[in-house]
Amino acid sequence: MSQLTHPKEALFKGEKPFPVIPACEHFAGSEKLITKALELQNKKGGVFDITMDCEDGAPAGREKEHAEMIVAIQKGPLNQHKMSGIRIHDYTHAHWKKDVDIVVPGCGDVAAYITIPKPTSVKQVAEMVSTIQEAAKKANIKREIPIHCLIETHGALKDAFEIAALPWMQVLDFGLMDFISGHHGAIPEECMKSPGQFEHALLVRAKAEVVAAALAFGVIPAHNVTLDLKDFEKTKADAARARSEFGFLRMWSIYPTQIDAIVEAMTPDYSLVTKGCEILLEAQKNNWGPIQFAGDLHDRATYRYYWELAQRVHLSGQKLPEAAERAFFAV
Repeated sequence: MSQLTHPKEALFKGEKPFPVIPACEHFAGSEKLITKALELQNKKGGVFDITMDCEDGAPAGREKEHAEMIVAIQKGPLNQHKMSGIRIHDYTHAHWKKDVDIVVPGCGDVAAYITIPKPTSVKQVAEMVSTIQEAAKKANIKREIPIHCLIETHGALKDAFEIAALPWMQVLDFGLMDFISGHHGAIPEECMKSPGQFEHALLVRAKAEVVAAALAFGVIPAHNVTLDLKDFEKTKADAARARSEFGFLRMWSIYPTQIDAIVEAMTPDYSLVTKGCEILLEAQKNNWGPIQFAGDLHDRATYRYYWELAQRVHLSGQKLPEAAERAFFAV
């Protein structure tokens, strides 16, 4: 019997596969909170990413020391899963280039991603990405460092499709609070929470535009935080609504309670994944040609759909059916 071809090879040969990354991105700024987040990440088995924050986390005047602290933690033994990114300062801040000069040579080989906040145009993002690329080249880092970009200004929203098309781009993040602030009172303050954040016409338009731009270029759309820090059910409801009504595939967390709520709400329905795994196993036996399953036709388009679902469930920490685990995820 010939060796079976893995879906990674069969379904995406010669193409860039759609990113499969954790559904939850947890922010931590201080050394204490970053350490606690890494300990929790290790305890849970790496089911969420951590964003180590140079922007809001760095005390004014100590930006250099803060960035160096983040590099040390990134390279340290606590960062077991290498699932931690770094948010640098925004384009208007005097220290953003110094952040790049510290972070990229220091830990660009292990950082999961670099997040760019508050751009007002694609031109700004392109310059920052180019600076990161040059720093990587100078440091002899061969990998592409994934870039995440916050869409939280009028200009960034206008340029969202062009931003999503930039090299190394992996995630477009929607920044709700800054976006609302930029409307100078035209969007009521209560729309920073649900249900307003999902129902105000300007926010519906903005969120839909971010998701459409991201998905058009094979980039993950990530949803903003829930401000009710300790309310598990509110966070879960927001994550579920962001996923089902708008198509967001990832969401920010700013408090440990929110992590499980987001992962639970964003994880695909298990019965669908079980069915998908059965289809994938049959397709693999058929060398990934078209098959019939329960009276329906399936081909490479549906195989890709179910393979991405299976990967997301696996990444969430849930076990797939045993045959699928052996066939697709055995180390």
